[in-house]
Amino acid sequence: MSNSPIGVFDSGVGGLSVLAALQAELPGERFVYFSDGAHAPYGERGDAFVIERTLDIARQLVEAHGIKALVVACNTATAAAIGLLRAAYPDLPLVGVEPALKPAAAATRTGHVGVLATRGTLASGKFKALHDGLKTDRVRFSLMPCDGLAGAIERLDETAIQTLAAKYVGALGRFGHAPGEIDTLVLGCTHYPFIAADLQRLAGEPVRLIETGQPVAQQARRLLAAKGQLAVGGSSGSLQLLTSGDASALDAAAGRWLQVGAGAVALG
Repeated sequence: MSNSPIGVFDSGVGGLSVLAALQAELPGERFVYFSDGAHAPYGERGDAFVIERTLDIARQLVEAHGIKALVVACNTATAAAIGLLRAAYPDLPLVGVEPALKPAAAATRTGHVGVLATRGTLASGKFKALHDGLKTDRVRFSLMPCDGLAGAIERLDETAIQTLAAKYVGALGRFGHAPGEIDTLVLGCTHYPFIAADLQRLAGEPVRLIETGQPVAQQARRLLAAKGQLAVGGSSGSLQLLTSGDASALDAAAGRWLQVGAGAVALG
């Protein structure tokens, strides 16, 4: 099992940001990345649909690719289905993602944190429990559902990206280090780190952006090490790209965001 691949999946290309962190943390590992591009983005779909797709993709990755671990690189899928995945695959190391509210609460000095995420993530019970458990007199969160932004990043639509990013960052309120101003911004969708430079420019340089890729990669390493399943010494990493959608679109995204051209395969 140590040389079996790690499965990573997202509704589209956003999970490539998590994949990049995984490759940096685990350079000797083999990865199979599945983009459910035919059904992206999940953030604007209902829980029942997301659960069905998540379980089906996990089954494909386990049965057809023999993965030794699964990283659900999608906030919406994690919120809707991670519990069901754990029940279905109790022996498979599973890592999900969630908006980084805990580190943001620890990092803020003004006590005001902005959160950009999909509507599906913000409406989930998992997010509500996380949010409600962290709200205190010292820390408050301003939540912004970013309809269309993940889709614009999927399409590499620069005009829409710039327009929507400006709209949503502007709607959050004042940024800065004065009392009550937002000094910390959570990127609560795996697509958003790809436009971090744009979001930083809009929020201002002093504002701290927080994402989840590195903590997810570190947790994957811990789980694999605990099961003795880290790739053996001398292994060379590899990447296979799969999609239910347009293979050329996934190739273009991987080329832009990861600087690789892995030859994505479209599955029927």
